[in-house]
Amino acid sequence: MPSKDLLDNIKKLREMTGVGFKDCKVALDENKGNIEKSVEFLRKKGIAKASKKMSRTASEGLILSKEENQQISIIEINSETDFVAKNQDFINFCKELSEINFTVKGNLENLNNSKMKNGILVKDNLVNLIAKIGEKIIIRRSNFFDNKNGKNYYYVHSAVEKNIGKIIAIVKLDGVVKGKNDTIGAKIAMHIAASNPLAIEKDGIDKKIVDKELEIIKAEITNSGKPEEIAEKISIGKISKFLNDNSLLNQIWIMDPKKKVSDILKENSIEKELKILDFVKFKVGEGV
Repeated sequence: MPSKDLLDNIKKLREMTGVGFKDCKVALDENKGNIEKSVEFLRKKGIAKASKKMSRTASEGLILSKEENQQISIIEINSETDFVAKNQDFINFCKELSEINFTVKGNLENLNNSKMKNGILVKDNLVNLIAKIGEKIIIRRSNFFDNKNGKNYYYVHSAVEKNIGKIIAIVKLDGVVKGKNDTIGAKIAMHIAASNPLAIEKDGIDKKIVDKELEIIKAEITNSGKPEEIAEKISIGKISKFLNDNSLLNQIWIMDPKKKVSDILKENSIEKELKILDFVKFKVGEGV
């Protein structure tokens, strides 16, 4: 192949795949200048590269939301470093995924098997992006709030762009009257982002979490040398505080420490009781 044609093909292949000059040349040499076969060759090579990176920890990244017709989707995409989270290729990938996530209503399996604008499946574009950037990238979790049975509100903490940040909270409320008490929704979403509740009510907190916390509390008190009967009383008080601190309705309202979230709901109830039906909070890398 003439050197000019080879250089043109390398340029074209780089634009299509984002892979470096040397790897593109090797791919074209291996496939006798055939662009399509070279793309396939590089994709296979990308998969090999990506698989080696999957054992690493990806705890940075972005959370994105999309709202339309009172429906809201949320998705978390992780990278290994914050440097990559600021990479424009990564950001563009995340933005397109957020659009698709809304369309598939937060179903990650459907999202992974959806085609992106370039005609390639999300899961294959993910592999290509990993090969190009050189870091582990995962589509970690998603959720979707429909517009039935209540109204949805969300809050993006320290947004890097519109609807993109490191923490996003969504809440669904019942009993909202437009123009009267609908401003409270965004404030409750902000509270959730700041206070990290585990459930709406105390009995909604996962029993495994409660049992583990109780085990830690009892061990801590016993190790301090307290008699068993006193340790039991102290542990009851501590676990009660844990349940209050982690159930949304019983949390202290971030905007007024004299009130609980349940008080704020009562104060803002107009035509009927204002209720929290559901909520979610995503924080980048939380629990990784």
